[in-house]
Amino acid sequence: MNFFDAMQTSSSGLTAQRIRMNLISSNLANANTTKTEGGGPYKRKEPVFAAVPHEKGFNGVLQDTMDRSLSQVKVLNIVEDKRKPLTKYEPDSPEANAQGYIEMPNINVIEEMVNLMMASRSYEANVTAINATKKMAVKALEIGK
Repeated sequence: MNFFDAMQTSSSGLTAQRIRMNLISSNLANANTTKTEGGGPYKRKEPVFAAVPHEKGFNGVLQDTMDRSLSQVKVLNIVEDKRKPLTKYEPDSPEANAQGYIEMPNINVIEEMVNLMMASRSYEANVTAINATKKMAVKALEIGK
């Protein structure tokens, strides 16, 4: 494993967690959005992550057997939650159906806040890994002096 691969792994984690935090923020901001462009209530969104191997460089074929465990995080897709929307009785709302109910997004604010804290901690862990890798690279350069 070289320093660049370690940095690339951590930076891909930073990107993935940034996307995750943006989606969570969007979910929280739209927790009360009853009408979207599609016509229904806002649907919670979440990323689908996957581990992908590093792209092989010029000598990647030779190093493939040694670095096989090293991989990056990639956001494969952003999926909408399949849970049904919540219904709330508000007969005076212009968006109410004939029975007086409106459809609300099925977003649990507490669950989203916990997810946001986990994403933030993962982001911090990747920053720590990048800083540790930079320190190791600097120490390696100092040894050569």
